[in-house]
Amino acid sequence: MVKIATVNVNGIRAAARKDMASWLKESAPDVLCLQEVRAPRQDLEALATEGPLATKNWQIFDHEATAKGRAGVALLTDLKTLESRVELGPKDFDSAGRWLEVDIETPSGVITVISTYVHSGEADTPKQVEKYKFLDAMKARMQKLISADKMAVVVGDLNVGHTELDIKNWKGNLKSAGFLPEERAYFDEFATQGWVDIGRHFHPGVPGPYTWWSYRGKAFDTDAGWRIDYQLATPKLAERAKTYRVDRAISYDARWSDHTPVVVEYEL
Repeated sequence: MVKIATVNVNGIRAAARKDMASWLKESAPDVLCLQEVRAPRQDLEALATEGPLATKNWQIFDHEATAKGRAGVALLTDLKTLESRVELGPKDFDSAGRWLEVDIETPSGVITVISTYVHSGEADTPKQVEKYKFLDAMKARMQKLISADKMAVVVGDLNVGHTELDIKNWKGNLKSAGFLPEERAYFDEFATQGWVDIGRHFHPGVPGPYTWWSYRGKAFDTDAGWRIDYQLATPKLAERAKTYRVDRAISYDARWSDHTPVVVEYEL
């Protein structure tokens, strides 16, 4: 089994201070994908090689955002790796800190794992335009990946709830970024391309399980969440998915991020 975990840490230094390490030791993923790292590589390396996150002899891949202290994606693994890539879309498009591909060798063949962080966006603003640019580039790259007929998985905070089952208060968010019809249409297209939503595969026709809750109000206590963290796998890899879970904290004060890890075991 190869266990792949993904989580938006909402700042790796803050997550480490809030005892992310306890979850990491218990979960023991083979591949750990991070979003919103929001720290330079040297800080990530210090935490993962000498600090509280040094639970394995990690190889560390990361892509920092252009703007300091923003976004940032990473992938940590103790499996054999072959190649990594960060390019996405046209050269004049800034995808820094939002897309990272790593080819990993397993007994069943090479898998490509992509840690990605889609813009949160804001309806009718330039931020939303940038989000659509990223989703366009992502869709084009995902088409190439799935056309190659290999094992690949796109994981991370995709900042879109695909259907009404993915947001508890969907009626109140019909005009909100993250649940706009134009955004949700991209996920229809991902499915048409052939990508399998592992979370929905294991939980068909039911609300959630949610992966993000606002820190404000009683959202966590009432489970008024959004399912915006995904593992989207090619059919060849999806058929090897054996377990899926979200590691929801036992209480509000036990949280070390406003997102929860999404963990899938693949038989490889």
